[in-house]
Amino acid sequence: MGSPTSLNAIFLLILFGHCSLVMSQSDTCSNSLRLNNLPFQTASLSCAPVWTSQDFVLRYAQSSANLWSFVLSAPDTNSYIAIGFSTNGRMGGSSAIVGWVPSNGAGLVKQYHLGGYSVSDVVPDQGSLNIVNNSTFIISQSSRLYLAFQLNTNQPQSRLIYVVGPKNKLPSSPNYQLSEHRADASTSFNYVTGQVSSQSSSSKLKRSHGILNMLGWGILMPIGAIVARYCKQYDPFWFYSHITLQVLGFILGLAGAITGFSLEDNGLGSDVSKHKALGISILVFGCLQAMALLSRPGKDSKLRKYWNWYHHNIGRLLILCAMANVFYGIHIAEGSASWNAGYALVLVLLVIFSIILEVRMWMRK
Repeated sequence: MGSPTSLNAIFLLILFGHCSLVMSQSDTCSNSLRLNNLPFQTASLSCAPVWTSQDFVLRYAQSSANLWSFVLSAPDTNSYIAIGFSTNGRMGGSSAIVGWVPSNGAGLVKQYHLGGYSVSDVVPDQGSLNIVNNSTFIISQSSRLYLAFQLNTNQPQSRLIYVVGPKNKLPSSPNYQLSEHRADASTSFNYVTGQVSSQSSSSKLKRSHGILNMLGWGILMPIGAIVARYCKQYDPFWFYSHITLQVLGFILGLAGAITGFSLEDNGLGSDVSKHKALGISILVFGCLQAMALLSRPGKDSKLRKYWNWYHHNIGRLLILCAMANVFYGIHIAEGSASWNAGYALVLVLLVIFSIILEVRMWMRK
């Protein structure tokens, strides 16, 4: 075995090497840029850490009246990096500067138009950004990517989107199609103070709004209606199951409506008037159903058939509006195709199950 002195020396060398690697991959605003071949001066750039979880650092400056310079720094994980400029904090409709450095070391920078969330909606060499000719540049140095560019504008948009692509899946010719990113962040940026406000809380609230309404109005309510129509031979089990499902669906839907109003107060950046009107209508139908439960006449009452007509048709109207509004909500939220496919699959399964139960009910008659 080696002596304690030699073992300590080896340990210190390993520790020093590890610390050197970590430091080489990090970048802080206290560091000065030492990059070769940059197409513009960087000495006067301001600096701000803009996405701490991914260690993104943005340096920027207004170089002249209508000229802005940017250098985005991020760890080099053999992925593309991007910065998008958006009017409302969403990817859809925004333009982005995307850069990557392949294994041969020849970096490439392109502008992309982000038309939506599917891969086919992301179009290279298009977008609304007025990029200065010969100003784009990307380099991998000390295990970090440095993406530089200049824009002709008197004021860049303040809603900035940052994206990091999947590892080992860089765009390539001839179409330079981007693979689906592995992480993204939407922020509001103050160019005067360098202050960054994350939009993640709004995204979480939006997701909660969608899940609550989809589950409450769009799934539990239809299941409750199925139980009421096809399980009456299991009295009183069907009744209490029906009530439980409808009440739970109403509570979740009400919570979803409250999150929707909160989202509107926070500013959505898009027109949701139709979605809101449908949502309020659904909530009113739900309240009418709750009131109907409290005023239900006895089975022998002459009013019972009118109450049944009212209860059944308001319920059907509620479910149809809820289904339509779930799909419409996914559309205006620019949700991925998996949301539409997932909810559509649930509805297809419910329809198939209902058809089977309907056939069995008619056969019993």
